[in-house]
Amino acid sequence: MPSVIDRVTIPVSGMTCAACSGRVQRALSKRAGVEQASVNLMLENAAVEFDPEVVSAEDLVEVITGVGYGARLTDPSESAFDEQADQDAAGRSDYLRLRTKAIAGLIAAAVGMVLSMPVMSAISRNAMAGMESGGSGSGMAVADPFMRWSHEVLDPRIEAMAPWLYAVDYRVLLYTLLALTVVVMGWAGRHFYTRAWAAARHGTSDMNTLVALGTGAAFIYSLIATFAPELFRSRGVSPDVYYEAVLFIIALILVGNTFEARAKKETSRALRQLVELQPDTARVMRAGEIVELPLADVVEGDTIQVRPGERIPVDGVLLHGSSAVDESMLTGESLPVAKGEGDRVIGGTINRTGGFEIRATALGADSTLAGIVRLMRDAQSSRAPIQDLVDRVTAVFVPVVMGIAALTFVVWYVSFPGEAPLIPAFAVSIAVLIIACPCAMGLAVPTAVMVSTGRGAEAGILLKGGEALQRAGDVTTVVLDKTGTVTEGQPAVTDLVPAPGFAGDEEASGDAPRMRLLRLAASLEALSEHPLGESVVRHAKAMGIELARVADFQSLTGRGASGRVEGAQLLIGNRRLMEEQGIDLGGMEGEADGLAEQGRTPMYLASQGRVAGLIAVADPIRETSRAAIVRLHKMGMTVVMLTGDSERTARAIAAEAGIDRVVAEVLPEGKVAEIQRLQDEGEIVAMVGDGINDAPALARADIGIAMGTGTQIASEAGDVVLMRGDLTGVPDAIRLSRRTLGIMHQNLFWAFIYNVIGIPIAAGVLYPTMGLLLSPILASGAMAFSSVSVVMNSLRLRRLRLGTSPVTSPLATEASA
Repeated sequence: MPSVIDRVTIPVSGMTCAACSGRVQRALSKRAGVEQASVNLMLENAAVEFDPEVVSAEDLVEVITGVGYGARLTDPSESAFDEQADQDAAGRSDYLRLRTKAIAGLIAAAVGMVLSMPVMSAISRNAMAGMESGGSGSGMAVADPFMRWSHEVLDPRIEAMAPWLYAVDYRVLLYTLLALTVVVMGWAGRHFYTRAWAAARHGTSDMNTLVALGTGAAFIYSLIATFAPELFRSRGVSPDVYYEAVLFIIALILVGNTFEARAKKETSRALRQLVELQPDTARVMRAGEIVELPLADVVEGDTIQVRPGERIPVDGVLLHGSSAVDESMLTGESLPVAKGEGDRVIGGTINRTGGFEIRATALGADSTLAGIVRLMRDAQSSRAPIQDLVDRVTAVFVPVVMGIAALTFVVWYVSFPGEAPLIPAFAVSIAVLIIACPCAMGLAVPTAVMVSTGRGAEAGILLKGGEALQRAGDVTTVVLDKTGTVTEGQPAVTDLVPAPGFAGDEEASGDAPRMRLLRLAASLEALSEHPLGESVVRHAKAMGIELARVADFQSLTGRGASGRVEGAQLLIGNRRLMEEQGIDLGGMEGEADGLAEQGRTPMYLASQGRVAGLIAVADPIRETSRAAIVRLHKMGMTVVMLTGDSERTARAIAAEAGIDRVVAEVLPEGKVAEIQRLQDEGEIVAMVGDGINDAPALARADIGIAMGTGTQIASEAGDVVLMRGDLTGVPDAIRLSRRTLGIMHQNLFWAFIYNVIGIPIAAGVLYPTMGLLLSPILASGAMAFSSVSVVMNSLRLRRLRLGTSPVTSPLATEASA
């Protein structure tokens, strides 16, 4: 494993099916220096992790172009907002282009069908008059439902409405059909042939190969029948033409592609709406005046004015004023959050009430919103492990289908019970080629990943990739950190208990010993970053106590801290620390146990080797924790709490929260060991922590779920980040994963079963028993429908109701509509 890994996302053009994306992925994965490659058909990009000492990003572009697809490097100065805007613009352009071609193709196909009716009638009359046998493969017209309808219903009605059309020399109509077909093939369907040719030049095949072979064969057959009809008549075959079939196949496939492109836009709607949350301008203080500037002109440290009802333009710290801020775009939380001086605010959130001024702290690519957009784009570009199955199948799918089509032609030609076997054999083999296009298989997994990650973001759940999305659904045991996860993370001092005989320098009386105890403890904890220590410092400041200077401070991870205050060597921490240091507890164990049984955390303060007293801190359980743990139990999961707190305190909190099992008084390495033990027992473990202190445990677990604050999204350690910072997102993430995996399985089932059923029907297995065949036109319509149905099935995830979301955020509200 190289020491430095770079990551690049490369836009790829020309991919149309799973065979295409699989080919690009295999080529990239084989390149020396590439650690991991993920090619996304929906997003039309390749996300590559590589060793820059072995291969460059430019080399990766050459690998992609070398297998026949377009690729380019994006401008490194572009932000995630710019990249998404470019992608949205390209998607709109692609949709409009396909829609135009599809509409023109349908019109041309309709005209072609009308013109083909008198042409077929004339050819049939000529065949009856010129051939003694009269056999012309007419069985196809009877066996195929579409052809039967066109002959029995459409043809008489067209003749009744436009008899003059049947009086025109059929050769004029035939050449008109030829010209119309050439235009449609050369314009609307041109990309099918150019891409098929590019694949053939590289010794491969894909969806375009099947379309090009099917329509190309039908066109060449018709061309020969047009200019050399005697070649057919001399062999007892009617010189029928299939121009209208070519027109309909191209038109219907384009219609399917158009619906597919439109549905693709819907799958990335949540991401697009996040980008649109960023305002275009900000009111900035410059030279003592407020001026409105484009957001690109704002610099870090600028003072920005925000009025009620406006979106906050950038991340910042509130300088003056106060308000309630709607952060639902980040968290899914419906209630506005009160903000006062010194509080952080996030760009894109809405100022609901009062006006205020902020100091800009994070802009552009460094902003929280940009971090979320970047994470979502990376997640949507990633691969779910189940995609490997699709890649293995599609690697051989197109060649196998071409072999089946060739075998079908031979079987029909040899065994068709008539004197003109060429026509049915030809039509059936084309139907096999057309119906088997592997578009649906290529869309089955990435569409579900895209919609699911967007739905998760609407509920304040950021999933960092397809692998995490799939694994989360397999979790059997959820391991929780205590402080800030099960509890509020804002502990408060509840008890100050001086040891017997403890006093300050002055005569001890009244509250003097308690205040002295608090002053010493707070002075020492002022240099600590532990939440319990911070609560002691906050309490001392609230009491108006002036803190003393600390010398020789040392943090003792998982146990406490030590230092020298006013000449006295102090030690603060749990019972384990006192016992390790040989401190006599002075009979205060009973007092500490009593506090612990009430769910409070007792901390011992020792001075000069003797216990000075106890400070008890309580961190209340979040109201949402109980409900989340109940939901986890209903989902069949075991819930475990790991904490460095005392056994009694941990058990009291666990009992109140409904947690199954507690492992208390463990250091960070002990948490890792406990997770390893659970995994050795066969459990699939999700670890839920703050993403910083619990980083080793998050990394060790099968799924790391970080409790985010909405301000350091990109640096969180977990596979999943919960923006709301409470446990309700945990069952939501697992439910979303399970539902997404179910949708993936449904998509793959229907994509595979469609081909398992459709190919034999197209090959004519129902003809001997039911007299039923499938025309190339119906095959093209079925193929187009299969792709659209997979995308539409994935879009059902947008309506998934999650517990974190009473559906109040701007994104979630629309998602549930």
